[in-house]
Amino acid sequence: MAITFHCDHCGKKIEAADSAGGKWGKCPACHNRVYVPDLANGEELKLAPIDETDEERKRRLMAETYKLTQDILQEREVPDGSIDTGEPITQMSEKELTKNIILYLRLMADGELDEAERLASSIASQGRRALPIIDRIALSEIPEPELADIAPQVLAGLIRTLRSKIN
Repeated sequence: MAITFHCDHCGKKIEAADSAGGKWGKCPACHNRVYVPDLANGEELKLAPIDETDEERKRRLMAETYKLTQDILQEREVPDGSIDTGEPITQMSEKELTKNIILYLRLMADGELDEAERLASSIASQGRRALPIIDRIALSEIPEPELADIAPQVLAGLIRTLRSKIN
């Protein structure tokens, strides 16, 4: 029959052979030195008392974590297609909107995220007018010359990201 006890350091349940009783060993989980109790000679396993305040604190923290997680999951931003920048929104021509979409994709691919986000805001302010242009770029077999060096999978991911900012 094996001796079953818990590591004093990590709390992992350990099973040791009867012959190991009364000797020191190494915890297989945390590799700290542990004493294997000798149950054959009547040595009792020492159990630490449960600290009720610690248990209550754990319960409280778990409840708080659960509540925060639920709050985060239920948060939703409802995009209305307009971003209040304090300036009146002007309509872009289709040509200018296409140029801005291509420039956004190029900036994202080059890692210029701040400038790309600023441009995404102006594209998103155009709302649904931008979606057909984005779809045309996405479905084009031959990419725009400015985007030709971007891997197709990366470009598709950047387009999805831009679409999600508009929807």
